[in-house]
Amino acid sequence: MRIETIGRFKRVILSPGEYHAATDATVISTLLGSCIAACLYDQTNKIIGMNHFLLSNRRYSRDLPIYASEAGRYGIHAMELLINEMLDKGADRRFLKAKVFGGATIIMNRESAGNFVCVSDVNCRFIREFLSNEGIPLVAEDLGKQHGRVIHFSNGDFSVYMRKIARNRSTRLAQRDRDCWQQAIEVQEKTIPVVDIWR
Repeated sequence: MRIETIGRFKRVILSPGEYHAATDATVISTLLGSCIAACLYDQTNKIIGMNHFLLSNRRYSRDLPIYASEAGRYGIHAMELLINEMLDKGADRRFLKAKVFGGATIIMNRESAGNFVCVSDVNCRFIREFLSNEGIPLVAEDLGKQHGRVIHFSNGDFSVYMRKIARNRSTRLAQRDRDCWQQAIEVQEKTIPVVDIWR
């Protein structure tokens, strides 16, 4: 996990296997391919959280219930770590909502034919089933397809800024990402009041 700061604002950049929850003026960012990022938020208590996980087997039987698989156990662990971190910071599980991204098929793989599905399909299926089973409303998603994504999740207005990554990546991507998360910070400046720590 890397952290960048601009004044009182910070940007947390997640790598695979990481998660972060925030109550302050924060943008959480990550780069996704086949992985999933679940962006959870409690609008009432002004808390956000994001994880970045991958169910790692190459393929799974279409008939195997996700929750009974090794992938399901790993996904549940990744989601519960994030949810517990948010609850520790004051979130209320009843108010949690989700926006989810990722699960791209970056490398076309014909081995997913027949009774098997590839990891990207399983990732997408898992996150939808988990949220449904836990009663967490899924308010937005961009899953599957054949492109990567860079996402930035803002605690100002709970927006997720997403950029698709084409196979031929431009050299200007880093600057575009910086512009995107700075725009998110400007929104936070208007929606998150400055706290006087000397009171």
